[in-house]
Amino acid sequence: MKKILILGGGFSKERFISLQTAKSVLKALKKKKYNAKICEPDGKLIEKIKNFKPHIVFNALHGRFGEDGYIQSILESLKIKYTHSGVHASYTAMDKEISKKLFIKNKIITPKYFKYNFKKDFINNKIIFKIKKKLKFPVVIKPINEGSSVNVFICNEKNLKKNLKKLSVYREILIEEFIPGREIQVAILGKKKLGLIELKPKRKFYDYEAKYSLKAKTEHIIPVNLKKNDLNKVMNIALKAHNLIGCKGVTRSDFKFNKGKFYLLETNTQPGMTNLSLVPEIAAYSGMSFINLIEWILKDASINR
Repeated sequence: MKKILILGGGFSKERFISLQTAKSVLKALKKKKYNAKICEPDGKLIEKIKNFKPHIVFNALHGRFGEDGYIQSILESLKIKYTHSGVHASYTAMDKEISKKLFIKNKIITPKYFKYNFKKDFINNKIIFKIKKKLKFPVVIKPINEGSSVNVFICNEKNLKKNLKKLSVYREILIEEFIPGREIQVAILGKKKLGLIELKPKRKFYDYEAKYSLKAKTEHIIPVNLKKNDLNKVMNIALKAHNLIGCKGVTRSDFKFNKGKFYLLETNTQPGMTNLSLVPEIAAYSGMSFINLIEWILKDASINR
């Protein structure tokens, strides 16, 4: 039986969710009698990999160091087969500015934005004038390279400065136009359009709490009530983004649908695999069990990704 090393936990702000994903994957693999275990990517990671000698590394890490090309480059150097996207695609998808530039260049609609540098730009009235001129309120402020809506705030003129101060730990952030409308998420599996789901958060938007807490009571709607043309359109955009970035394995692209237009917010190369995660739910609706999804991801593993 193949030995599977599941990377989980890590150093990002999404550590807890990563461990939940890793545990879900481990539980499924143990039922199928795989020789699998969870490994924390600490300072002894390379030693742990060499000692266990896995056939495949299942990357269940989320956020920085696990989803941005860093861990992928280590696995490439060790020539160990691993899941999900490779070094370049992971880095591109994780950097929201680079990915947005790629979307814009290839005529994919994404919210307008500009970059804000805390060393060059001061938190004063100039930023309010700039927003009014370029974007208009409300706006979304977010780190350039975090996932799971970590430290994402919807801001009006009154609370902008207060929320900017909360993000001053970052060197740079994005200030983006706020797009109202429906929250649509599309899953891609290799070259296949797996399906989509709509979310109705009880909170302001589909933030970290809405994604991972049962208390948030986010409504998951599947099948999605869209015209056939719109269904095909949004899935084609997700596949286009997946291919443009150079993604492998599974991805989930997040959209806002407003006034007949789909706005691509981002493409996630390491979507969660918890009991509240969207890709397993989309897969189940399409007739694919959780273990079949995990085994597909494992079969897709390789090096030189």
